[in-house]
Amino acid sequence: MRALLVCLLLAAPLAAQRDFLTADEVDKVRDAQEPNLRLKLYSQFAQERVDLVKNLLSKDKAGRSALIHDTLDEYCKILDAIDTVADDALARKADIKLGLDAVASAEKQMLPYLQKVQDSHPRDLERYDFLLKQAIDATSDSLEAAQEDLGKRTQEVVAREQKEKQERLDSMSPVDRESKIAEEKQAAEKKAVEESGQQNQKKPPTLYRPGEKKSTQPGQ
Repeated sequence: MRALLVCLLLAAPLAAQRDFLTADEVDKVRDAQEPNLRLKLYSQFAQERVDLVKNLLSKDKAGRSALIHDTLDEYCKILDAIDTVADDALARKADIKLGLDAVASAEKQMLPYLQKVQDSHPRDLERYDFLLKQAIDATSDSLEAAQEDLGKRTQEVVAREQKEKQERLDSMSPVDRESKIAEEKQAAEKKAVEESGQQNQKKPPTLYRPGEKKSTQPGQ
C-alpha cells in the first residue's frame, strides 16, 4: 500500500490525498509548503482520526464498525503520507527535526491507545481487526523512523533512491537510457550555473584585487 501511495503522492500530491483527507485538510496541506509544517499537520490529522475511533468505541451503536474501519484506513494512509514527506525532504537534505519531533510525540500517544483497543477485544473487532493491526504496525514503524538518527536515515533514503533510479534506467531501452542520462546531466549543469550566479550576486562589487584590503589610513 505504501509503494502505491508514494507513487500517487509524487505524481499528483493533492489529488491523491482527497481519498483520505477532507477538503479543508487538503487546503491546509496546500498552504503548508515547508516540510516541517506538513509533518505537524499530518500528525494532527492522524490524532483526529484516533480521537474519532475513541469516540465511536465509546458508543455501542449499530453501524459503528464501518465508520471505525474507514477511519483506521484513513489513519494508515496519513501515516504513509508522513513517511513519504519525511523521506522526500531528507532526499533534498532539508532539516526536518522539528517536524519529526512532532510526529514522534503524537505517535507515542496514539500507539498505546491502539494497542489497548486491540487488547480489549470490542464486540465488533472482527469487522476492522485487520486494519487495526495494520494501524498498530504502521504507527510502530513510523515512530521508529521518526526517532532514527537523521544522518543515518538520510543516507538510507539517498541509497534507496539511487537504487530505484538505477533500476528504472536498467528497465529502459539503450536509446531511452542515454536520452534520460543526458537530460539529467543537462539539468544538473543548469542548476549548478544558477546556483553559481546566485552566489556571485551576493558578493558586492569591488575594485580591489584578491587578498587586497582597504586601507584605513586617512587620505588613502
